[in-house]
Amino acid sequence: MKYISRILGAGVFSLGLLGMPLTTRPNDPVPGQVTISLQELRDKIRGGWAGQTIGVSFGWPTEFVYQGTFIADDQRIPWDEDYVRKAMKTFPGLYDDIYMDLTFVSILEQHGLRAPVDSFARAYARSGYELWHANQAGRYNLQQGLSAPQSGHYLHNPHADDIDFQIEADFAGLMSPAMPEAAAEIADKVGHLMSSGDGYYGGLYVATMYSLAFVSNNVQEIVRDALKAIPRSSKFHQCIQDVITWHHQYPDDWKKTWFEVQRKWAQEVGCPDGVFHPLNIDAKVNAAYVVMGLLYGNGDFTQTLEISTRAGQDSDCNPSTAAGILGTLLGYDRIPAYWLKPLRKAEALTLPYSKWSLQEVYELSYRHALENIRQHRGKVGNSQVEIQTGVIQTAPMEENFRGHFPVEKKPLFRAFQDSLGFTSPESIGFVIRGHVRSRPGSNPGHVLRAALYVDDLLKEEASFPLTPSKRRTELFWQYHLPKKPHQITLKVLNPDPAYELVAGEYLYYTDQPVRGFHRPD
Repeated sequence: MKYISRILGAGVFSLGLLGMPLTTRPNDPVPGQVTISLQELRDKIRGGWAGQTIGVSFGWPTEFVYQGTFIADDQRIPWDEDYVRKAMKTFPGLYDDIYMDLTFVSILEQHGLRAPVDSFARAYARSGYELWHANQAGRYNLQQGLSAPQSGHYLHNPHADDIDFQIEADFAGLMSPAMPEAAAEIADKVGHLMSSGDGYYGGLYVATMYSLAFVSNNVQEIVRDALKAIPRSSKFHQCIQDVITWHHQYPDDWKKTWFEVQRKWAQEVGCPDGVFHPLNIDAKVNAAYVVMGLLYGNGDFTQTLEISTRAGQDSDCNPSTAAGILGTLLGYDRIPAYWLKPLRKAEALTLPYSKWSLQEVYELSYRHALENIRQHRGKVGNSQVEIQTGVIQTAPMEENFRGHFPVEKKPLFRAFQDSLGFTSPESIGFVIRGHVRSRPGSNPGHVLRAALYVDDLLKEEASFPLTPSKRRTELFWQYHLPKKPHQITLKVLNPDPAYELVAGEYLYYTDQPVRGFHRPD
């Protein structure tokens, strides 16, 4: 999810929870309880982390190269026995799937499994590594004093429906074997730091699939049962259910399902980068590609990797998720040697933006899983664990950008040091895309502040740091405005001759779907 670095109704939060039972296997000795040997538990945890790392490494050269199209069968994706080590050394930012997980794992290690939300937020806000989309917007919000869940809410984060939490929820499932409720507890703490709505559901769904992969050998069962965690009325649930249905209709042709996903679900609404652009970083669409890899791969590691990568878009994160889930199901020792050999050459390396190697992460996650089992009424013996599986709870309903339909991206292309004003067309919301820049010789400590006025009313004041890890993802945005033309004014509050704001595009919304086809009068 590194696209930006390469190229430059209100939300609904209901309180009711609907419990749904976890499907147990016929050989479970007691409904709601499973027994796993310590050897198998460790092997599955290793398999999850190994699959995740293999997947993100495999997708390295393809990420966001294929937008709105898939990778043809006759195009070979490179892989060799030194590939993972080279990827780690050459492009550390590739591993945001891993280092974001480990930021939260480090808090569990320092403060225990009951660590409060604020401890996760502080570690995330203070991190200095590269982030994009919802992750960066959420980190900026936390740095500016906004706390969860506001930091991940779409009113404060235009990227709230993006894939971000989906790619970093793996750890919550891996430390919650056969305990989807426990995985959901952790997901709720972490996921709302940077996401809400479908963006949150993506991570919850992934964490639940990981949890179920410890006790199911059937990928179709895992995909189907994990969806019970997601409200049926959400677009995320509807999209994934569609993929399951299309897989039944076209069981031998993943590309037919890919075309159906593209036809029905590919239009972005929230993410300012993806609206009216082939880029799609939306959680549900990329989760659809993960699920396609799992369903059409049918337990075959290579096929799962290939399909989830060849579907395109975020084609390092998606195979990372799919291979991580399947790696958990299979276990480390059953991952084919073709994929495992390059990983083994990198397992002793310190992971990017981390203090641990993958070998150390395996053991760390194993210890956290044992403790999590104990804390959820399970038993840890000398050779096996007894796990109380609990139930899959359906999350409360959240919907981002309800009633908002994008109309147009209008070019602004204005750099200014004092103010910028314009009148918008009739609209109910907008996003002004842009950034801050400085000239040579500027005071590196200066941080521009600017204010947004809509119809002469002050809506917000914001800071615009130059430091990449502290940047604001867009200049300003507003939703749920009265439907009419609006006078929009941006004012720099502390001008400096060496600094300026650059306004690139103006994206605006209306309250009804828009068709772009021209019709003769």
